[in-house]
Amino acid sequence: MENSKPKDEKPVQINIRCDEHVSQGIYSNFAKISHTEDEFTIDFVYINPDPPFGKLQSRIITSPGHAKRFLMALEENILKYEKSFGEIKVPSKPPGNIGYLQ
Repeated sequence: MENSKPKDEKPVQINIRCDEHVSQGIYSNFAKISHTEDEFTIDFVYINPDPPFGKLQSRIITSPGHAKRFLMALEENILKYEKSFGEIKVPSKPPGNIGYLQ
């Protein structure tokens, strides 16, 4: 059974609402990703170097299909960023003497 749309069907436009505190965003300098067969969980954490502590900023739970689409979109955007601004350099280890436990 095919799941195709008619050629003349236009994409649906979705208006996204956002609370003011969400629209301001949050900062994260560490992410932990885990998964089960049914879902991916991405924890966004802020690691403070001095004194060292971590605070969970946000947790996203999503389907494997959406996680893969997110990965593809992120890869595409990183390539665009590096084309405009140069290669993103990733340090070999985190700054300071902070170890991450999982």
